[in-house]
Amino acid sequence: MHVKNCILGAGPTGLGAGHRLTELGEHDFVILERESHVGGLSASFQDDAGFTWDLGGHVVFSHYEYFDRVLDSLLGEDALRHQRIARVRIAGAWVPYPFQNNIRHLPGKLVWECVEGLVTAHERALTESAPAGDFAEWIDRVFGAGIARLFMRPYNFKVWATPPERMQAGWIGERVSVVDLRRVLENIILEKDDVCWGPNNTFRFPLEGGTGAIYTRLAAPFIDRIRLSTAVARVDAASKTVRTADGLRITYENLLNTTPLDLFAGTLLDDAPDALRKAAALLEHNSVFVTGVGVAGTRDDDTCWMYFPEDDSPFYRTTNFHNYSPRNVPAGVAARALMAETSFSAHKMEDQSTIMDRTVDGLVSSALMEDSERDAVLTRWEKVLPYGYPVPTLDRDRALAAIQPWLETRSICSRGRFGGWRYEVANMDHSVMQGKEWADRVTRGDQETTYTIPTT
Repeated sequence: MHVKNCILGAGPTGLGAGHRLTELGEHDFVILERESHVGGLSASFQDDAGFTWDLGGHVVFSHYEYFDRVLDSLLGEDALRHQRIARVRIAGAWVPYPFQNNIRHLPGKLVWECVEGLVTAHERALTESAPAGDFAEWIDRVFGAGIARLFMRPYNFKVWATPPERMQAGWIGERVSVVDLRRVLENIILEKDDVCWGPNNTFRFPLEGGTGAIYTRLAAPFIDRIRLSTAVARVDAASKTVRTADGLRITYENLLNTTPLDLFAGTLLDDAPDALRKAAALLEHNSVFVTGVGVAGTRDDDTCWMYFPEDDSPFYRTTNFHNYSPRNVPAGVAARALMAETSFSAHKMEDQSTIMDRTVDGLVSSALMEDSERDAVLTRWEKVLPYGYPVPTLDRDRALAAIQPWLETRSICSRGRFGGWRYEVANMDHSVMQGKEWADRVTRGDQETTYTIPTT
């Protein structure tokens, strides 16, 4: 079998590429997907009790007019619009997000610890000009000792399952709200909540089917070009050949890889040199255990999602998934859908056999469930994501600078959350656009703008 364009993976990036190729009238392509469904990490599932679950706390927002138009065409009126309401559970209080702008909600002693650290950090910044050497140093410099101790260090370790000393600071951008000391002090003195920061301040969500509904609809026009349950076994870059686990042989002119880059460059490529495999081994990721707990009964709580830096729960985030859409719970059932995420890695080991029970314990200790509601649990759903977050380690850019140019000289582009391994451009809109821009590149010669390859 020969195709002009071969795409590995039917997640947001692969589907974005397929959508754009179809728009351009380029139908000579195939998408190979190892799972039995499309969507990748943006897929959704309905459990046996009728609850719908995402693979984590996804929200749909956009930096691109093109992506907005695609969403409009896919969802139409079948979407709900939400104002973000997020909180941080700390010291027995619910602090509005961003935490650093709303520390007035903490007990007085902790407020002062945070302010004192901010003032010290501000004074130090007047004389320090060299950039932070790693993420840990950046946290201390920007937020000071108080916020670092209470929130930034423990929370980020719970998310990344990686010591911040192993991470770079160049990925941050709009991912982390930095601090305006004057604004923080004003909020404390005038007792103001400050909650509007960030690109996901407002977001859309499908009325039915979870986030995955976006991608099943996106795939529908070219579903005949998607081969589900088809795992890739080998790729020979020299002969431009893909071999699948079920014996299919496909030759191509252009290849878009959206599968994890460490595996693609490290094991799938037949002709990868040792230097490329060594670079691939430098790429690090965490894994995520997603749990869904359906609880009978409703509660007056407008929160979208919550952050948990403390160690009285295994999860780093929970989502009131019933607030995203009433159809995320079974029809005719008064219930709440509480979705929690727990990360793990070699740096942060977790006993997966106990995460569900510890999640319920954490929901109770965090006041998201009453102890008496343990008997009101209607469903327990779980999913392990071997690849959760691509970690922006100190070695990441050096690895990408070695891998990506080698691939590109062989008509292979690797893009997407794990294909590109750049968390700073790994949201759903970024991922779809990387596929779209690849399609424009191979058909029209356009330059990509969303994904750039590090040079060092």
